[in-house]
Amino acid sequence: MTKKDTALFISDARSDWVRLRTLMVLRWVAIIGQVTAITIALRYYHLQLELGLVLMALSASVIANLISIFVYPENKRLTETQAVLLLLFDISQLSALVFLTGGLNNPFALLIMVPVTISATALHLRSTLFLGFIALGMTTLLSTYYIPLRTEQGFILRLPNVFVFGFWVSIVIGTVFLGIYARRVSSEIHNMSEALAATQTALLREQKLTDLGGVIAATAHELGTPLATIKLVSTEMIEDLSESPELREDAGLIRDQADRCREILQSMGRIGKDDLHMRTAPLSTFIEEAAEPHISRGKTVHFAFDREGDGGMQPIVYRQPEMIHGIRNLIQNAVDFAEKNVWVEAHWTQDHIRLQIIDDGAGFPPHLLGRIGDPFVRRRRSAAERAQRPEYEGMGLGLFIAKTLLERSGADLTFANGSDPFLADEERPEKCGAIVEVKWPRFGHTPEATTPRRALGQNQPIDV
Repeated sequence: MTKKDTALFISDARSDWVRLRTLMVLRWVAIIGQVTAITIALRYYHLQLELGLVLMALSASVIANLISIFVYPENKRLTETQAVLLLLFDISQLSALVFLTGGLNNPFALLIMVPVTISATALHLRSTLFLGFIALGMTTLLSTYYIPLRTEQGFILRLPNVFVFGFWVSIVIGTVFLGIYARRVSSEIHNMSEALAATQTALLREQKLTDLGGVIAATAHELGTPLATIKLVSTEMIEDLSESPELREDAGLIRDQADRCREILQSMGRIGKDDLHMRTAPLSTFIEEAAEPHISRGKTVHFAFDREGDGGMQPIVYRQPEMIHGIRNLIQNAVDFAEKNVWVEAHWTQDHIRLQIIDDGAGFPPHLLGRIGDPFVRRRRSAAERAQRPEYEGMGLGLFIAKTLLERSGADLTFANGSDPFLADEERPEKCGAIVEVKWPRFGHTPEATTPRRALGQNQPIDV
């Protein structure tokens, strides 16, 4: 899935969030509450209501639910338009009840906010704005036009105008606040869900690539001796068959095909055995493998590997796909934003392995330092930025995936800048750009920390 497809999918994914059954259940709860409130108003407070019209408004909701039950299946998911129409119906029905029972003198007028809040959690912004304007328009009308509540003696129950105005203001503020709050929370949950799905896809892809590399290495290793024997024998046959051109030609064909098999093994693999040597690698080899796709992209990548204190010899680490992919994403980000140079430095002690990735670019935007690693952190780029990196349409997923995968492997990540972005060019140090530090405990990531040295044994079949 491309970045453009991902953005399009995210923008359209809300359309099928809402099930009809969910709205029906909420409506039944509202109907029960409305019937209870009306019953108490009649029997305990003896209020005079337009009972016929009130029952018609209640019946409209009951009939709408019954039609939905008999016409649509329980697992029916609503389109955007259907969900908007249902919520618009709920706003209209509740407004009719409030109109018949005192307008904004009725405290239950506050419930007009509910359909707007539901829309903010599940529908597009334009639908929420439409329903919000309708709800606020109805509320404004109900502050002036309504059938007043009357007691049994005929007295009108009416709040002072200042309280009616205050109630109207509270409904407006509540509708706006709850709508924004619900929208923000649901969007963050949805974005996180999509980003985690993208992370899982990236991890599966890296796992397949790692398995494929192991298959290729194991196949080339195990078929190397038979192919060498075939080539040696065919070469001897060519020398012995100098007097038989046809057989000599066949022997040459055998040798050529053996060479072709070697070439094929270097470019592809088939399901076979996992090369146990591919499961681990020296730390330097592991990091260089992660950086390899970005070494020849026009920026100079400098590697440095050294121990700290009594760190001993360079550690051997497990080639975990999530670690390879996470480091690769971090290096890609550094290469993307670097001016000319990227430094990848690894240090180790007896207890920890520490990796630093530094570039000489502009560094992380200061206002985003606290949000690095959140998915879909994106802003409109300036003309200068588009000219500098016309191919870049990032949505913050790369760093999110890297951070998620590496933290899942037990790493701690920190993000910082190498210098103050407001310094003059001549005042900035060489390593002036973004700095990402990744730190792992050696236990669990190096074979010598978990199991003693022993022979690897025979290659084992890959589970497929």
